[in-house]
Amino acid sequence: MDCFQNVNCLKGSLCCQLLLFIIWIRSFQDVMAQERWLEPIHTSSVLDLANAPTSGLFDPIEISPAVIPHNPYTSDPGAPMYPTFPTTYDPILTGKCPVNFSAISSILDKTASDCSQPLAALVGNVICCPQFSSLIHIFQGFYSINSDKLALQNSVANDCFSDIVSILSSRGANSSIPSLCTIKSSNLTGGTCPVKDVSTFEKIVNTRNLLESCSTIDPLKECCRPICQPAIMAATLQISGKLTVNDNKNVEGQVNHIDYLNGCKGVVYSYLSRKLSSESANTAFRIISACKVNKVCPLKFKEPSEVVSACQNVAAPSPSCCSSLNTYIAGIQKQMLITNKQAIICATVFGSMLRKGGVMMDVYELCDVDLKDFSIQAYGQQGCLLRSLSADVVFDNSTGFFSFTCDLSDNIAAPWPSSSSITSVSLCASEMSLPALPTSETLKNRGFKSGISDFLVSIFSFFVFSTLLY
Repeated sequence: MDCFQNVNCLKGSLCCQLLLFIIWIRSFQDVMAQERWLEPIHTSSVLDLANAPTSGLFDPIEISPAVIPHNPYTSDPGAPMYPTFPTTYDPILTGKCPVNFSAISSILDKTASDCSQPLAALVGNVICCPQFSSLIHIFQGFYSINSDKLALQNSVANDCFSDIVSILSSRGANSSIPSLCTIKSSNLTGGTCPVKDVSTFEKIVNTRNLLESCSTIDPLKECCRPICQPAIMAATLQISGKLTVNDNKNVEGQVNHIDYLNGCKGVVYSYLSRKLSSESANTAFRIISACKVNKVCPLKFKEPSEVVSACQNVAAPSPSCCSSLNTYIAGIQKQMLITNKQAIICATVFGSMLRKGGVMMDVYELCDVDLKDFSIQAYGQQGCLLRSLSADVVFDNSTGFFSFTCDLSDNIAAPWPSSSSITSVSLCASEMSLPALPTSETLKNRGFKSGISDFLVSIFSFFVFSTLLY
């Protein structure tokens, strides 16, 4: 009888252990990252991330201060440095730009935050340059709001452009944003466009249609079924004296022709800036920029010869192939932050390069490569993809940190191209906005990054099996 009771006690004890173990395992699946606010005088050795989205594709998470981990070992040149935030100061102006800059202070503040000194190079393509370009358009229209002019003279443009950069720098922006964004003082002059005054502009252009098309832009439709962009292009061609964009086989002439049209397009933007509020104009210009930004991959890919050699003939997960692929992608992750749609383009471009080299198998799936792997990483494994729609970097005065919204932080599989050609990529197809969230079927093969979870499952299986032996 005592023996029987001892056995029952043993079984009860094991059942309790099993129950506790199950609860413990489940806690790994439901764990949420705890947000930790840092005092301005304290620097952390790692980046603290906020909670990941619980459902839905576009539920964002906030990353603060940024996705840049602090690197206490300055001897490592490869790791990005934790952003230090410069103090603001009074700018030194030329005194030759007759503009009351305080009237556009909010746009200047927004641009300074989006182009903040520690982040400008990392978010330049997606956040900083679109906002800086929008500021230039708005300033061009604002400069002569009480006159008939739609552009600045060259000498005044140089002085005003210098003052703009000085003001932005004094508010914490990177002073190198003109070269980073390839924007010069000549962008304020309208170039060689023949129409630079309001009266002539309004005689030539259907301004009612232009304003109706661009006053309120649908951010979800403008990129695929544009309304404002065709109206801007039509006005550009009308004031340039060109009804169509002529094909020019002379390279130098073609470049001049493009510059000519760009000058006229700047005049159209200037007119819109005069007629719309600065907030409405900025929103419209940012959405148009987002449409252009999301059409191309900004990353630079070197020839992936080592990846091709290691992955050319694989048909199953291969340690050598995945190691070579992960090493290559680790180099890509040091370049910049990109949007979720840019990540699709980048994954397709790189996959097409691999297919062209002879890699036919979907190595993204074999090696568990996700969309977020093509953007800058935190902790070496937490990728941040920016949202495809225009967003801003926000400065928190209470903490001294910048933050911005990340998207697609879940393990969204990178799409493997169907051929070595990338001409078939379309982000406007109704069936292909973004890859689907992982399902139980797609989670069956998690590649080599899921070794810890597989190991835990093995321990759990062994524990259950040993319990059943009693």
